Amino acid sequence: MGYLIDTCIWIDVERGTISPADVASYTGDDSVYISPVTLAELGYGVEMAASEVIKQKRISSLDRLRKKPLLIIDDGTGLIFARLAAFLQIRGRGASFRIQDIWLASQAIQNNFSFLTKNKKDFFDIPGLKLVVFGD
Repeated sequence: MGYLIDTCIWIDVERGTISPADVASYTGDDSVYISPVTLAELGYGVEMAASEVIKQKRISSLDRLRKKPLLIIDDGTGLIFARLAAFLQIRGRGASFRIQDIWLASQAIQNNFSFLTKNKKDFFDIPGLKLVVFGD
C-alpha cells in the first residue's frame, strides 16, 4: 500500500493551511511517494515566486519533498496515460487541459496506490484510480 499525493495538497502544506499531521491522518502508516510531475509543478512555482522570501520558502518545501521516494515514469506509465487520456477525451471530459492530472493518476494506478487530493472534480471520472478526497 502507498499514497501518491496531489500537488495541491503539498502547496497547502507549504502555505500552512494543511499540516503534515492532517495528511498523515489519511495516509496512516502507508508510504508516501512523490511524482516527477509534482516536482515539476512545484519547481515551476519556485521559479514564478513573486519575491525572494516566497521563493526561499518554496525551495525549502521542495527540498523536504525530494526526500520522499520518487516514482518513475516509464513505458507502463505511458501506456496507462494513453488509455486514460483517450477514455476521457471520448467521454467529452477532455484530456489536453488535464495532462498533469492524468500523469499523476497513471502513476497511482500503475503502482496500485491511493491518490489523495482536494480536487475531486479533476479525478472522479478516472477509471481504476483509488481516489481519496481530503475533507470528505
